Amino acid sequence: MADGGDMTGLAVSFEPLSFADLPGWLQDDHATAFAAFIKSCGRVRAAASCTAGTTTGPALLSVCDTATKMTGSRVSGAAARAFFEAHFEPHRVLHANSTGLLTGYYEPLIDAAPTPSVEYATPIYRRPADLANLVDEASRGSKGDALTHGRKTAYGVEPYATRKQIEQGALQGLGLEMMYLTSPVDAFFLQVQGSGRLRLPDGQMIRVSYDGKNGHPYTSVGQLLIDAGELPADKMSLDALAAWLNTDTERGRQAMWQNKSYVFFRELKGEEADSAIGVLDIPLTPGRSLAVDAGAHAIGTPVYVHAPTLTHASKTGGFNRLMIAQDVGSAIKGPERGDIYFGSGEAAGRLAGVTRHPGNFFVLLPRDGSTVGARKAAHKP
Repeated sequence: MADGGDMTGLAVSFEPLSFADLPGWLQDDHATAFAAFIKSCGRVRAAASCTAGTTTGPALLSVCDTATKMTGSRVSGAAARAFFEAHFEPHRVLHANSTGLLTGYYEPLIDAAPTPSVEYATPIYRRPADLANLVDEASRGSKGDALTHGRKTAYGVEPYATRKQIEQGALQGLGLEMMYLTSPVDAFFLQVQGSGRLRLPDGQMIRVSYDGKNGHPYTSVGQLLIDAGELPADKMSLDALAAWLNTDTERGRQAMWQNKSYVFFRELKGEEADSAIGVLDIPLTPGRSLAVDAGAHAIGTPVYVHAPTLTHASKTGGFNRLMIAQDVGSAIKGPERGDIYFGSGEAAGRLAGVTRHPGNFFVLLPRDGSTVGARKAAHKP
């Protein structure tokens, strides 16, 4: 996921509103939002039925069942809006801050090779067999500085090797190398984004996706450089960060090592490889999929995002859009902390790279007496 701030430890409640209170609601493309919503339903239901579980409650699963019964190759905008208005009630997210923070992420296109060479010398790794999940993957962004994964040993679970230790050879000789990239910075950005498309020397394209991490807390290298006075906050972007890291190889390596978190990958195949995937293997939709803190919002929940200054990502001025909570990230912590998925390639990267804007969430909760009632009770006027 893209670099971002931390909003952990905030008490949160929900205030019910009407759809008329949502800025730009009538002008949104509800049909595209509905299509994105449907993509979550099968995956969250599968997760709810397995021992790993999910934060998605029965009310939202019931709405999913209704949505999947709607016929037609594409639900019209009017029908989609009617669906959301009939089955959900919007709620303002209330917490100590008046606004949240929105960043962006994307799927980079990176040159790679299956074997090492002088040009292709930086490996990316498959998930090690001794890597153990200490929390559900959907919850990893809400665990603060606690370890989310560890190394299984004969004596229990211990912390896994850090980024520095792995890059210095901690995994060598285990046969875990998946592909080789031309630059440590490319590997670092692939890990920050969580997925990518790799272009091999023969022109073949493969898609790789997150398959666990070493469990150490995520540290924003971009924020460290801002705090150290190396880059001004108003000039920070993915391009600016990449340029700084690439200018001096040793300096860049030392900076990247400050982020102890390290991501492992798997190759997507078959239908799964048709798009980038989020948590629970949900296919992502550019401009509609949102990474959230799953400790605050159930995966699959529709979230209406209002960000008036995020003008570069909207053709109509400010950003007012119904999105679906379909991903998580180690830097995505807090009730109004979101990461917008912009899609694949350079154009998506340019949008994601300059997205760091204040915004508000209006969470759509199912019109279910027990669920909505509980949320209302949490609100103290």
